[in-house]
Formats: sequence, structure tokens, C-alpha cells
Amino acid sequence: MNDSRPVAPLSGQPISRKRFIDWLLGTTFGGLIVAVLYPVASYLVPPPAGESSVSSVTLGVKLADLKPNSGQIFKFGNEPGLLIRTSSGDVRAFSAVCTHLGCIVEYDTEHQNIWCPCHNGRYSLQGANISGPPPKPLTPYTVNVRGGEIVVSKEA
Repeated sequence: MNDSRPVAPLSGQPISRKRFIDWLLGTTFGGLIVAVLYPVASYLVPPPAGESSVSSVTLGVKLADLKPNSGQIFKFGNEPGLLIRTSSGDVRAFSAVCTHLGCIVEYDTEHQNIWCPCHNGRYSLQGANISGPPPKPLTPYTVNVRGGEIVVSKEA
């Protein structure tokens, strides 16, 4: 009599059909769980973003074109920046990424401060968080005006 049942890999003993079916269903179910959870985990945990290697940028905006009490979003490497001209004429720049959840902030001309529309966070014109959920101040940039052109650079 020839026994053609599958053999357990480590013990050399034959496996019953019930154990084989249980093993087959268990590994199939485990594979299904991995196939579902991996894309979900990949979506929830974003890949690490590299630091921008740009240290300064010359904006296409002339100082004369930037009205007092106004703000403008600009691109600083792979991140957005916020350029502000205060009502007194000072020019300031900050990272436009909110320190709470990474939303893009904007200049609020009515209240003359920086506002995050996602959760109503507010920053002063020095970048300090003054209300709402933002835990840290905005990252300031250095602003220089050369021949009417605005040059923004990261602080050392």
C-alpha cells in the first residue's frame, strides 16, 4: 500500500487532509491581510521627503510691485514660502507650511497677521504662533532687495 499524503517538512510524518486544508486556508488568509494592509499602511505613512538643497531664490516680483499690507506665496525649492510687505513697508518672508498639520498659510490683510485656514491658526508678522493649534513658530527667511529684485534665503 502506497501512502501519497503530503509529508510534514521537519518531522517526515504524513499530514492529514484537514491539517493541510487548515494550513492552506491560513496562509491564504494571511496573504490577503498583508495584501490589504500594505497599501493602507503605505498611504498612511508618507515617504520621507528630502530636504531642499536651495539656499536662496530670486523672486520674479519687484519690490515696487508688492503693495504695502499684502502677501504672496512663492516657491522656495520644493516648499512654498510666504512673502509679506507690512503696512509700514517692511518686507518679510517665512515658510508657508503651517507647523500644526502642514497646511499652506496665507497673509490676512484685515487682521495683518498670518493665518492658517485649516484650523484657524494665527501667526504674528514675526512668525510667532499667537492663537490656534500651531505648536511652533514659522521658519523665517532672510529677505534682501538688490536692484529692486527680492532675494530670499534661508537663515544660517
